[in-house]
Amino acid sequence: MDLGSIPAIDQHAHNLVRSEAFAQMPYAAAFTEGYDAQILTQHAQHTLCYRRSLRDIAALLNCEPDEAAILARRTELGLEPLTKLCFEAANLESILLDDGFLPDTILPAEWHQQFVPVHRLLRLEYLAEQLISQVSRFDIFLEWFRSELDPPPQGVVGFKSIAAYRTGLDIQPIPYDLAEDQFYAIKEAFPDQPIRLMNKPLIDFLLCQGLAIANQYQLPVQFHTGFGDPDLDLRLANPLHLRPLLEDLGFRQAPIVLLHAAYPFMREAGYLAAVYPHVYVDFGLAVPFLSTAGMRQTVQMLIELSPMSKVMYSSDAHLIPELYYLGAKWGRTVLGEVLEQTIQDGDLTAKEAEEGAIAILNGNANRLYRT
Repeated sequence: MDLGSIPAIDQHAHNLVRSEAFAQMPYAAAFTEGYDAQILTQHAQHTLCYRRSLRDIAALLNCEPDEAAILARRTELGLEPLTKLCFEAANLESILLDDGFLPDTILPAEWHQQFVPVHRLLRLEYLAEQLISQVSRFDIFLEWFRSELDPPPQGVVGFKSIAAYRTGLDIQPIPYDLAEDQFYAIKEAFPDQPIRLMNKPLIDFLLCQGLAIANQYQLPVQFHTGFGDPDLDLRLANPLHLRPLLEDLGFRQAPIVLLHAAYPFMREAGYLAAVYPHVYVDFGLAVPFLSTAGMRQTVQMLIELSPMSKVMYSSDAHLIPELYYLGAKWGRTVLGEVLEQTIQDGDLTAKEAEEGAIAILNGNANRLYRT
């Protein structure tokens, strides 16, 4: 199936970084979750994703398919024309930006707005980190944290959690007194200085506070699940750990979005979306970072059980605009191939497959985020 004419809502992505910031990184840094210098300089260039992506980018930029030619062409174009080219080729209806990643180096949402409509995802852990260093009393900190979420700031269409990176997805209810004790322990260890929040009781407590507010406004909450950079313990990023939270009736009005197909836990993510009415999945990062066969298998595993009304497209694009284009190109290609196979298998009619493609590329996200 050719899905190129269907506009996509990229329901999870990140702000691009300023040109001078990316100039300090190897080009391959945009194509790997590793950040060790040896990975970036010796190994990332030899992944199937990187080799395929160079050819795709070169075709878009009309240059030779090697890194030196692509870098020269990028410099010749400049960031704004390059971004315009990539976004137009991606055929995006809108993008949802998590601006808590590399906050000191990114371009603001307003800069992206010149190319495509932009909505914001508010990262809960980043908000907490900003506030902790500014407040000495826990009750004031909590009041401030809640006030930043309730009501949701203008332009915010969802919350985002990276608990999987910090302490894992086995999120438990935490008593106020324990959270308070943990806050003061952090303040004592890191007095009046920026912190990287790694305290499980406090993260769990604040996440439940955020979920309660999201529940009040029926606001989606995105969770990083599955693979990521080495900060993450993959064993704790399996979305099955979220079951106690998903069973909590106090959070049932807050849609939960499992990001990245939870790779390699695709079937687990698809199962959760199939049995919990408020759980959704997307396949960003897995597409386009896997091999072609891996991307195809990932999407197929998601929809083998999960309703197509629960699956959404995203790119998880970050750093450079090329990732927006690659995510959209391969998202449509792989989804089209998987849906074509469902027609051949007799699972769907051609009309049903087309309706499913529209739902996955934009309809489900439009309904969920009310954009």
